Amino acid sequence: MTRSLILGGILSALVVLAALLSFIWTPYDHTALNIPAKLQAPNAEHWLGTDHFGRDILSMIMVGARTSIAVALVAVGIGMGLGVPLGLAAAAKRGSWLDEGIMRANDLVFAFPSLVIAILITAILGAGAINAIIAIGIFNIPVFARVTRGAALSLWQREFILAARVAGKGSARISAEHILPNVANLLIVQGTIQFSLGILAEAGLSYVGLGAQPPVPSWGRMLADAQTMVSLAPHMALVPGCAIILTVLGLNLMGDGLRDWLDPKLQDGRA
Repeated sequence: MTRSLILGGILSALVVLAALLSFIWTPYDHTALNIPAKLQAPNAEHWLGTDHFGRDILSMIMVGARTSIAVALVAVGIGMGLGVPLGLAAAAKRGSWLDEGIMRANDLVFAFPSLVIAILITAILGAGAINAIIAIGIFNIPVFARVTRGAALSLWQREFILAARVAGKGSARISAEHILPNVANLLIVQGTIQFSLGILAEAGLSYVGLGAQPPVPSWGRMLADAQTMVSLAPHMALVPGCAIILTVLGLNLMGDGLRDWLDPKLQDGRA
């Protein structure tokens, strides 16, 4: 097990633990306003300080972690649930109209930056966490479709696939029973990468007011609120910013570690 996997797992576990703990306990009510205590620097009473409404920033970070994880997790689930079958179908029918249609649709989506597409979708559907999930999930579909197709194409010429064809198995059954298990490791690694990108996208949408809406805390919304308070209370921007950086760093390290751990070629090289 690599160091990056261990370090990434620790950082990711801390974020997940904070999110789970927020369901049963936070130091303060994250919606409670306390104007006399506004803009306090980190102290013994408020470990990460307070914002411009006197709300406890640690409590908001914990609940905000729950929001970010939920949005990114469901969005990745949508992308994987729809993109993987499309990629398998395209690989099974390589060169057909189905393959061309799926890949050209992917190219169309990739022609625009992901955040721009997400902003466009949420601007049309309206602001909110649900629409942010839909927007991020839609962009994840072609990512998983392309990764799955690329990995599956290299397997369709293998001997065990030819043997399955001789045994009378159809393309759908071969894809489900033989192709998918052999590309699962790659999809897991890609899932961790897209999860970190989903957290960034959720923060970006919330920053421009198209993600989770108040009173639901969001790290991106906290950054937006802090942009006019940086000179008075820099901790308002530093805390959510560091939360985003550490979470994304942890997930990327875990993805790199999983790739090294699950790749047989790299394992043989280390042996």
